[in-house]
Amino acid sequence: MNSFPLLTLIIFIPWLGALLLAQMSRAHPKIIRGLALLFSLSTLALGLVAWANFTPAAAGYQFVEQHRWISFLNVSYHFGLDGMSLLLVLLTGLVAPAALLASWKIERDTRLFSLLLLFLQGSALGVFLALDFFPWFIFWELSLVPAFFLIKLWGGPGASRAAYQFVIYTIGGSVFMLLAFAAIFAAVGTFDFVELAVLAQNGGLATKMSGPALTAIFLGVLLGLAVKVPLFPFHTWLPSAYAEAPTGASMFLTGIMSKMGVYGFFRILWPLFPAQLHAAAPVLIGLALGGVVLGAFAAMAQTDLKRMVAYSSINHVSYCLLALFAVSSCGSEPARDSVVPALSGALLQMFNHGLSASALFFGIGVLEVRSGGKRGLNDFGGVRTAAPVFAGLCGLAMFSSLGLPGLNGFVGEFLVFRGVFGLAPWAAAIGCLGLFATAWFLLTFWQRVFHGPVGPGVAGFKDLSGLEIATLAPGIALMFVLGVWPQLLVGLFNPLVTAWSGHLP
Repeated sequence: MNSFPLLTLIIFIPWLGALLLAQMSRAHPKIIRGLALLFSLSTLALGLVAWANFTPAAAGYQFVEQHRWISFLNVSYHFGLDGMSLLLVLLTGLVAPAALLASWKIERDTRLFSLLLLFLQGSALGVFLALDFFPWFIFWELSLVPAFFLIKLWGGPGASRAAYQFVIYTIGGSVFMLLAFAAIFAAVGTFDFVELAVLAQNGGLATKMSGPALTAIFLGVLLGLAVKVPLFPFHTWLPSAYAEAPTGASMFLTGIMSKMGVYGFFRILWPLFPAQLHAAAPVLIGLALGGVVLGAFAAMAQTDLKRMVAYSSINHVSYCLLALFAVSSCGSEPARDSVVPALSGALLQMFNHGLSASALFFGIGVLEVRSGGKRGLNDFGGVRTAAPVFAGLCGLAMFSSLGLPGLNGFVGEFLVFRGVFGLAPWAAAIGCLGLFATAWFLLTFWQRVFHGPVGPGVAGFKDLSGLEIATLAPGIALMFVLGVWPQLLVGLFNPLVTAWSGHLP
């Protein structure tokens, strides 16, 4: 047990910042922005403290905080951190301040916008660190509130419809997950993820309820997580929400909120329902391939750049689920040699996609601001001539997303396909279609927007300001660093992944 509440501070300092901003109705917008950024950066600072004191080889969770909370429901205030959750805390610490910097010039109700982003940041961190379903679900649902208002109040022309669609879809899935955990609690009397995982590993859940009941509970949890990721075909809310959201919110939605669903698959569904996931793996691999391939081909068909990157996000996040489902289908000892690269690739892909996709959404936001709201594929041309620094940084993010060797995106995708090929070769072969389509639409984006004759209105484009460079530069630098030194992150979770592979059913 940890005496210093490091994880509590990581989660609640952004909320404290939001509460402080709520009281500052007369403060100047510059003070509001500065305070919001300071509180947002606390996640990165405390995340680095956790990293410095983290022992990857240690079994179990670290910095654990556990206290009795609601006795009659056997609910505890239980938080802990392992290599996977540390990875996502660090990602949040990078993306959230970048989202605030990207929104620096928003003038309409700066205070409300900033406190909503801080509230969203704290909610996501609670999801990544809670080890009891009760607080975990509270954070899970609370994240919808600021996301809804950020889309609805600061979004584009279709923002209202997109915001309601986002909330209705997500709450609908969450209802099934809540009912499933209520049934689990009625059967075993605990919401604790650690206790439930041990119980499931020892076959305890199967002895407490019938096979059909356990399957129904599994499907309820699966549906709640699938909508959040989103897993194909539950993805239809995502393109509109990402496209209509303001730039900073789009960055956070794609960089962090989509990872909440993937995290749930790894933290909840796989440990608690290994047999059911194994049985459903062939179907789920097919759905993940739908996201990989159809997401990429849907992106090819878009002329709206934000919708293109939104569909690209479905494609990239589906790689993580493809790896997990392929591992879940594993039924022979020789195939287990591919488990570690598949799982390592999935975790690395979560981090890498968060960096590259948020950078691409920021780049499109810059294009919108410079052009007076245009973001069509054919609205530009020759941007590289007018704004070479912007073209260079945005191009690096684009090639990272494409998976160019030497940048971070390549390592995660390579490990995913290396692992999936050893577990389900046919799935890896089909998934390659998604890689080819991704290269096609990203290179088309690069050619039509940044190359060729200078388009109407582009000649007067200003290059990136110091603030905009500060928003992009840290992520771009990490794309280089992780492209040549992936062990910087892989070392955090490799012992965890090795332990997972040793406990496969």
